[in-house]
Amino acid sequence: MSSRRDVLAALGVAGAAALTATTTASAQPAQPQPSTPGAVSFWPNGARIAVSASLMLEAGGQNLFRSDPLFGPMPDGYMDLPTNSWFEYGAVEGIPRLLDLFDKHGVKATSFMVGTAVEKHPDVAREIVARGHEAAAHGRTWESTFQLSRDDEKKNIADGAEMIEKVTGFHPIGWNAAGLRNSPNTLEILQELGFLYHIDDVSRDEPFINVLPRGTLVTVPYSVNLNDFQNAFPGRYSPPSYEEVLKDQFDQLYEESVKRRRMMLICTHDRMCGMPAAVRMLDRVLQYIRQRDGVWFARKDEIARWAMAHPEHTPVVRRGPVRETGLPGPA
Repeated sequence: MSSRRDVLAALGVAGAAALTATTTASAQPAQPQPSTPGAVSFWPNGARIAVSASLMLEAGGQNLFRSDPLFGPMPDGYMDLPTNSWFEYGAVEGIPRLLDLFDKHGVKATSFMVGTAVEKHPDVAREIVARGHEAAAHGRTWESTFQLSRDDEKKNIADGAEMIEKVTGFHPIGWNAAGLRNSPNTLEILQELGFLYHIDDVSRDEPFINVLPRGTLVTVPYSVNLNDFQNAFPGRYSPPSYEEVLKDQFDQLYEESVKRRRMMLICTHDRMCGMPAAVRMLDRVLQYIRQRDGVWFARKDEIARWAMAHPEHTPVVRRGPVRETGLPGPA
């Protein structure tokens, strides 16, 4: 990794263009409460920490025969009807419930949308955008893209983004692969397609800039341990324990934020954290977080733009080829 003082040279033309990318929805930062006196501010308006929520729209994008089975995989050739109905629950019940919760707390989330899910639930997708949330790309279908050829992967990503924009009017500039699993070509493909950021990297608790052969791409890191898939899978769901994980995560990062730029993720899937008990749990977590000063609830496009616009705080990461490092970076 290079010195942060070299960031301006690293950003280049592509980085400057990304800063001016626009969407049809406002991306103005929410106004956090004043930060603790004496603390270093790495975020807008003196905020100490950024908190960013994800809202996945995947209902209808799954493999109808085999996709995260509720009760174990079906024999080959048979549709998994209960699992498909569970996905449908996310669109019909989960997302409306989560949207109301986010409205209650003034939180604007980033919704990673599968293209076919948007086509099957256009009113849901439009409602997400109408309430001020970001629409980001999550593939044409909910499938692994890392197994595709470079041309097919690029088409999958581009098609999914186009499907979202056609239905919602929102031009996606953020990317999340199914299971966070990208190919060695992905970051360069995203940069070629004009994306500003991706989230498929869990190596830090703050955003950073990837230097690629033809430009840059921001990473707004996702989370593994905070993902509701890890904490709320059917049959093992415990809202109280998940609540404690989220609160402990926030408390530790908030404490660190006096000296370091910190960011916390709240990761919600339509069919998991959209359950009634989970929404009650998240309600308590958001109330808990809002009691602290200097919290910036931000969409991921806001965080990515802030990182690009403030190089004095943004690490610049120059990784070798993926096949050498095993990490997201240049092909």
